[in-house]
Amino acid sequence: MLKEFKEFAMKGNLVDIGVGFVMGAAFNKVVSSFTGGIVSPLVGLIFKSNFKDLKWTIIEGVVNAEGVVEGEVSVLWGEFLTNLIDFIIVAFVMFMIVKGVNAMKKKEAPAPAAPKGPSQEELLAEIRDLLKKQ
Repeated sequence: MLKEFKEFAMKGNLVDIGVGFVMGAAFNKVVSSFTGGIVSPLVGLIFKSNFKDLKWTIIEGVVNAEGVVEGEVSVLWGEFLTNLIDFIIVAFVMFMIVKGVNAMKKKEAPAPAAPKGPSQEELLAEIRDLLKKQ
């Protein structure tokens, strides 16, 4: 069983997937810092507030003795929008990478055309000629 697991784990595709996963996680951190540190503040200028703090409060909370709000029910649409921007950036970059890799791949030669046999009329003519000989 250990031998089978080793063969499975060392397959080329599995290693490639692992490397891609690690690079994707690192890239996600880069994108998150880009949107959190650059995009969000710029968009926050438009709304005159911190972009991640934008929310729709449904039920107001009560501030306790430590200054923490308790019992508040809010829709955190600013945070959702930040995550949506992150996703769009990652999806676009992945699209561009896949497009670039596909462009660099060798163009496969088109499959040779199947040899054409005799047409239906030619076959019928052969059958007719064979029947005449009998």
